[in-house]
Amino acid sequence: MPETAAMTPLAWPDLVAEALRRRKAEGLTQRNHAALAGVSIPTMAAFERGETTLTLAKAFDILRVVGLLDERPPEDAQDRFVREAMARWRDLTDRLEPDAAARFPHGWFRFDYWLDGDLRQVSPAELQKILAASVQPHTGWPLFMVRDQQGLSPIEINGLIETWLKPDGFEGVDRTFSDAASCDFWRVAPDGRAVILRGHQEDSQDTFDPATVFDWTLPIWRICETLLHARQVAEHLQTDWARPPEVRFRVTYTGLLGRQLRSWASPLEDLGLPTRPARQGDYSAEVMVGGAALPEALLPTISALVLPLYGLFGIDRLPEARIASVVENFLTSRTRQRRPVTPTAAAS
Repeated sequence: MPETAAMTPLAWPDLVAEALRRRKAEGLTQRNHAALAGVSIPTMAAFERGETTLTLAKAFDILRVVGLLDERPPEDAQDRFVREAMARWRDLTDRLEPDAAARFPHGWFRFDYWLDGDLRQVSPAELQKILAASVQPHTGWPLFMVRDQQGLSPIEINGLIETWLKPDGFEGVDRTFSDAASCDFWRVAPDGRAVILRGHQEDSQDTFDPATVFDWTLPIWRICETLLHARQVAEHLQTDWARPPEVRFRVTYTGLLGRQLRSWASPLEDLGLPTRPARQGDYSAEVMVGGAALPEALLPTISALVLPLYGLFGIDRLPEARIASVVENFLTSRTRQRRPVTPTAAAS
């Protein structure tokens, strides 16, 4: 039989007694409580006598009024996908030393997206080809990079395509870089769900200490990269060319507390604005954008995501032209040719 030790029996008399105590403490009469719960007075009286013939729905209505019903928002499919990916990453990195850079001890950023629309079904093997063709050729270390190297290549896990760029020496892996910004973990599902986790690039530099700097241009580059990746994947998965999927896109940053906003990665893009150290450690934001609107919609979409992020550093306003300049630099930068999609993967 399955273990049930984590579950505790419902102490109904105690719950009823606590509901009665709270009703009186809040100055509610039995009639008031019944009215707020949307039940009849006889039902309310039966509840307070401890009768167990009430439906759960009516009991919940009564308990809700006095704050005795813990109603957590339901976890949607994307939240579950991300939660399971994070659990998988923790299991993998738990085998490393506690202070290993690949465990992102100073924080990380996570991007996840979901393609909402009519998508064709593809096999994991075909999905892997699509992902190889969807990598954006704008940076030297792109997000969702597909490596062809033992121990670093994508693998299939329960129908999902997954990559963990292990640090040098781990499980026999031989590679040059093992810093936080080079040990990505990502997962993509055939139904158009994707998530990627990476450590802060700023924490891998010798010119300043980890957890002290946050570059303002890097989020723009990385968000551009991921949104265009989502667009590429959508092009290969969509079934109706007249109605391309929408992209639900979410960004999450951790380890921001106390960092200073700088123009380290792109010195010519110096903000020239007064800033202060971040007073908040975490940041999260979400947008929906039509896949067909990209890349034209990059600027307003990115602005909606990063302007509140910069607000953590005391930036109240930033001219749109400054963000547009960084986006343009990203779009005109290409470091390698994109691998072509095979005819099988491109078929609709």
